[in-house]
Amino acid sequence: MRIIVESTTKTVTLDGVPARIWEGHTDSGIALHCYITRIAVHEDDDRAQFEAELEQHQPPRNADIDAISNRLIL
Repeated sequence: MRIIVESTTKTVTLDGVPARIWEGHTDSGIALHCYITRIAVHEDDDRAQFEAELEQHQPPRNADIDAISNRLIL
């Protein structure tokens, strides 16, 4: 499976750890949201552009994205 996600302005706390909510979809068009607690690039790569883009956030399209069903947790 491949997904495409975009960062939102919304954050939540999961098990005491802050997580930013990202929204997106699968290649087949199924809408989804992810709770990202960490993200990194390889240490040999130029991180300046990545870090600049990481600061860009959009308001969430779905206002009810705080909760996540336990059946969906990997």
